[in-house]
Amino acid sequence: MNAESEIRVPVPPFTLATATEKVQLAENGWNSKDPEKVASAYTLDSEWRNRAEIFSGRDKIIEFLTRKWQKELDYKLKKQLWCFTDNRIAVTFRYEWHDDSGQWYRSYGNELWEFAADGLMQRRIASINDQPIKVSEREFKGDKQ
Repeated sequence: MNAESEIRVPVPPFTLATATEKVQLAENGWNSKDPEKVASAYTLDSEWRNRAEIFSGRDKIIEFLTRKWQKELDYKLKKQLWCFTDNRIAVTFRYEWHDDSGQWYRSYGNELWEFAADGLMQRRIASINDQPIKVSEREFKGDKQ
């Protein structure tokens, strides 16, 4: 275990219940749009691939998420467990956001997660596609427009 971190339950090995809980906790964290809070769920040297960006470390995660949420306004995310084993979880997700011109998007993707024994994510690989949508096509009704 990483001596510099706290234990983030649930920890591996995962069961259906604990993998589902981990996915919900991740969704809640990302929907906070708080880069420091989200980054605290990852190991200090966590490896990321997000679209075409590849980087590692909490500082880089915070930089990335800060840029992301400056561009992706009124961001709202839904994640769903796809499968899991031992210390790995795969999820599908979709989220909606708009840019500074008011154009809305729905982004779809998959993430592969690998966890350290302390429950912190040590690797995140994300593949994401964006689709422009009209306000009337938004799935997350009641959210800011």
